[in-house]
Amino acid sequence: MKPVATGTAQSTETPLPAALPGTADLVVPTYLIGVDTGGTYTDAAVIEARGHRIIATAKAITTKGDLAVGVAEAITQALAKLSHEVPPQDVAMVSVSTTLATNAVVEGHGSATGVILIGFDAAMVERTGIAKAFPEMPMAVLAGGHNYAGDAVCPLDLEALETAVRAMAPKVDAFAVAGAFAVRNAAHEHAVRDAIVALTGKPVTLSTELSSALDAPRRALTAVLNARLIPRISGLISAVQRAMAQLQIACPLMIVKGDGSLALAESVATRPIETVLSGPAASLVGAQWLSGLDSFILSDMGGTTTDLGLLINGRPKVREEGADVGGWRTMVRAIDVRTIGLGGDSEITLNANGKIQVGPQRVAPVSLIAARYPQVLDMLRADLADIEGGGSMHGKFVLLPFSASTDKEHNGLSAREHEALQTITHAPQPLRKLATSLSSQRSIASLQKKGLVQVSSLTPSDVSHVLGLQANWSLEAATMATQLAARLRDMKLPTPERTRAFAQAVWDETVRLTGLAILQTAFGVEMVDNPLTHAVCSGAGELGLAKVSLTPSIPVVAVGGPVKVYYEEVQRRLQCEMVFPEFCEVANAVGAATGVVAQSVTVEVMGDGSGLFRLHSTSGTRQFTNALEALDAAQALAEQLAHDAVVAMGAPHPQVKLSVTKQYMPNARDYTGLLQATLMAEAIGRPNAAA
Repeated sequence: MKPVATGTAQSTETPLPAALPGTADLVVPTYLIGVDTGGTYTDAAVIEARGHRIIATAKAITTKGDLAVGVAEAITQALAKLSHEVPPQDVAMVSVSTTLATNAVVEGHGSATGVILIGFDAAMVERTGIAKAFPEMPMAVLAGGHNYAGDAVCPLDLEALETAVRAMAPKVDAFAVAGAFAVRNAAHEHAVRDAIVALTGKPVTLSTELSSALDAPRRALTAVLNARLIPRISGLISAVQRAMAQLQIACPLMIVKGDGSLALAESVATRPIETVLSGPAASLVGAQWLSGLDSFILSDMGGTTTDLGLLINGRPKVREEGADVGGWRTMVRAIDVRTIGLGGDSEITLNANGKIQVGPQRVAPVSLIAARYPQVLDMLRADLADIEGGGSMHGKFVLLPFSASTDKEHNGLSAREHEALQTITHAPQPLRKLATSLSSQRSIASLQKKGLVQVSSLTPSDVSHVLGLQANWSLEAATMATQLAARLRDMKLPTPERTRAFAQAVWDETVRLTGLAILQTAFGVEMVDNPLTHAVCSGAGELGLAKVSLTPSIPVVAVGGPVKVYYEEVQRRLQCEMVFPEFCEVANAVGAATGVVAQSVTVEVMGDGSGLFRLHSTSGTRQFTNALEALDAAQALAEQLAHDAVVAMGAPHPQVKLSVTKQYMPNARDYTGLLQATLMAEAIGRPNAAA
C-alpha cells in the first residue's frame, strides 16, 4: 500500500529560485551568507555566488538572551574555515531564516499586547478566540467600522479610543487593531494607528496589512499574534545588524518569510507574523538546492520542532488561507507545512501510567547545560543520592536564557512572577529548590512560557548520548539524567541495563513519532490512532498474522542537525528512499541565502447589478460606472502595489504576473453584468545582492 503524497490543501505555486540571487555579470568573487537562528543552534553557510557552491558552514549555540552573540560566532566560525580571507566588502548579502516566530507561537510565547476592535459585535469578539487564548490581554471594542460596500457604519469613537489606549499603554509593548470590513475600507484602522502612535509611540499592527480576507475575527487574531512577535523579531534583526557591524559587513540584510521568499529586514520588522514557518520554508528551498530533486517530502528536524512539507514538480505547496502552527490558524500566506513539537530538545515526561511522552515543550538538554556549567554534575549526583523526595523534579534545572540581560524591564508580569524571576540566575539551579510551592511552580512555568527563563531536563539529545549516537556535550550528565528518569518510571534503583533500556525507549518513541509524521504528510490526512501506521512506525511490521508496510511514493529529504541520529531507523521502518544531502545539517541557512523576493497583492471589483462598480484595496475604495474602466484600474493598481512592495523589500527589477477570476450575473451578455472580479498580482525578483 503506497500513499500518494499530494496533500489536500488548495494552494498557489511559488517558484523556488533557479539560481543564486544577484549573480549576473559578477566580475569579482561575491559571497552570500545564510544564517538560521534555531531554538538550540544558530547555523551559518557561506556561498560563493559565481560558482554556486557552499564553501563553509558552522554552528554556534543560539544565545536567546542576546542573539547577536550566537549570530556573530556562527558567521565568524564559518569565515574562519576558509583557506583565504573574505574582505567584508565582498559579502553581497546576509539572509536570515528563523524559527523564533514559529517556536514562539507553538510554545505560547509573546509580548504583552493591547487589542483594539472596531465595529465588532459580541459574537465577532467571541469568534476571535482572543479572550479564551489570552485571558489577561486588555481589549477594547470601539464604535465604527464599515459595511460590505466599504461605507462607514458610524463615526469612529476617538474619545473611547484615547481612554482605552491610555489605560493599556503602561501594561503592553504593542497594539493590534482590526476593523469590521476593513479590507473594504481601512480608513478607521489607519486612524486608530495614528492615534495610538501619537499617544504611546509603540508599534501597532493593522489586520489589513497582513491579510485581504473578509473574516474579521481571524484577521484580528492574526494581528494579535503579529503584535506579540514584534519585539522578538525586531530583536533578531537588531542582533544580526550588530553582528554584521562587529564583523564590518555592510550589505543588505534579508529575512526569509513563511512562503520561502525574502524581504528586506526593515520591511519585516513590523510584520513578523510573515516569518512564521520561515525556518521550514528556507529548509525547503535549501533542500531542493542541495538535493537537486524536484519532488520530495521534506522532513526538517530541529531542537524544538519537526517541520514537514511537500515539493512537487519543483514547486512547494503554499496555503493561501494561512499557516496552521501550534493549533493557531493565521491568515498569512505560507508554505503548506506540518509543524509538530518534536525535536532533539523535546522534554521527556511520563504519563500517569508511566508511558513516555516526547514533547511538545522544548527544554535545554541536561548534557548541554552541564557542558557549559560543570557544577550541574554535582547537582545530578545529589539528586541521585536523594531517594526520599524530589521525584519528578529530580534532574531538572532552571536558569536564564543564554546571554540574557538581568536589568531589562518586563511588562505584563504578575507580582509573583517578578519575585520568581529575581531568584533565577545565569547559573543553573535545581528546579526543586526554587519551585517549592504550587504558586512558585506556576510562576516559573509562566516565565518559561513567556521565554524569560529556560528549564533544563531530559531530552532525546541526552538519551542519544547514552546510546552512543551523539557526542556533542556531557555524557556523564546525560547518563545521570537518564538514570533519574528510569528510577522515577520503574520505582527501582537504576542499573546500567535499566538506564539503557529507558534511553532506548525514548529513542524508539522519537523514531515512531517521526515516522508517523512523515506518513501523515504523505497521506495528507491524520492517522494518529490507526493500527496500520502504528505497526509500521513502531518497527513491528506486523498486525496480527499479516505483514504490514507503508511507504511514501516519493523520496524523503531529511535535513536538520539531529536527523542522522534518528532517520536511518525511520528509513528502515518505512522502507522509503531517504536522502541526506551534503550540508543537510545547515539546509535552512543555505535556503536563506538562495531565495527570491516575492509579494502578492489582491484587488477586488464589486458590481451591484445597477451599473455601479466599486474597486476595493487596502489603499482605499473607488467607484466606477464602467466595468472595463474598473477592471483596468484594478489591474494597474494590483500590479503597481505588487511591484512597489517587492522593490521596497530589496528586489529592484521584479517580474509581475496577474491572475483574474470573474463572476457574472445570470444571463449576462457583457461586462455590465459583472458581479465580482478578483485580481491577484504576484511580483517576483532577485535581491540586489550584487549592488
